[in-house]
Amino acid sequence: MNAREQRFSRIRQAVLAAGGYPATSHWIETPHGLQHYVDEGPRDADPILFVHGNPTWSFLWRRALARFAPVHRVLAIDHLGCGMSDQPQDFDYHLASHRDNLTRFVAALDLRRVTLVVHDWGGAIGLGAAVREPGRFARVVAMNTAAFPATFAGARVPLRIRACRIPLLGPLMVRGLNAFALAALATAMQHPGRLRFEERKAMLAPYADWKGRIAIQRFVEDIPLESGHPSWAALREVEQGLQRLAHLPWLLAWGERDWCFTPQFRRQFEQRLPNVCSVPLEDAGHWVIEDEPGSVLGAMEEFLAGRRADVLSPRAIHA
Repeated sequence: MNAREQRFSRIRQAVLAAGGYPATSHWIETPHGLQHYVDEGPRDADPILFVHGNPTWSFLWRRALARFAPVHRVLAIDHLGCGMSDQPQDFDYHLASHRDNLTRFVAALDLRRVTLVVHDWGGAIGLGAAVREPGRFARVVAMNTAAFPATFAGARVPLRIRACRIPLLGPLMVRGLNAFALAALATAMQHPGRLRFEERKAMLAPYADWKGRIAIQRFVEDIPLESGHPSWAALREVEQGLQRLAHLPWLLAWGERDWCFTPQFRRQFEQRLPNVCSVPLEDAGHWVIEDEPGSVLGAMEEFLAGRRADVLSPRAIHA
């Protein structure tokens, strides 16, 4: 068994100990390594594509995969460096590169009428791909994410994230001590006790050593805080391209206690999109689907069925 196979086996064991998730592993080649994804459900059904952020991976979507696979084709991809994808040390890990990988993935599988589900930095990546190929997408579900610089949402990048970007100190904290991922287990949820011990181990399983945490560090460094940043132009392209997706139905399922993607970000989406339904969850944090899985999945089910209950009425904006 080679190093890659040993890593996959270790992650799989952690997932099985956590109760598993209904997913058969597949891989697609990219210019920088193999990218892992899961693909379940009837192939003739309209697909739902789940795109994670940092420091999670496709395991984040385990309940959604189980919930919707009987009726929908469900796909969840691991970005390079994350989950069971390869962890190349020479990849630039910039937003544009992740976006291009996802765009190629959607084209390679010829996905059409896609419901795009995004969270955290997966929002910029997933929406970046949708802006490039708007004809392939039918709906968007966004959870605690952004498609524009934080300054445009009237927010500042939190100090705890800025600290992880400090030269030498940042890599020591994030890659050496795994501080970013460990802190997320405690601070990304309003109710961290709802994530079982085995689920915590599975969430951390892909990020077991210095090399394995490269994507976590690079994601933190890739947040563009000024116009000279390498990913500033790519993020502005997503923001300006939102108008190409504005005609689609949008669902915002938002953890209102998020210290990172605060309600300010939700309000930015609401101001920019004419066909948005908002479900603010007052007792949930950043990992909203872990804090309130029943509420999030129930809202998604109504949304996918085209039903518009009161809580899902357009422009249901909460301050």
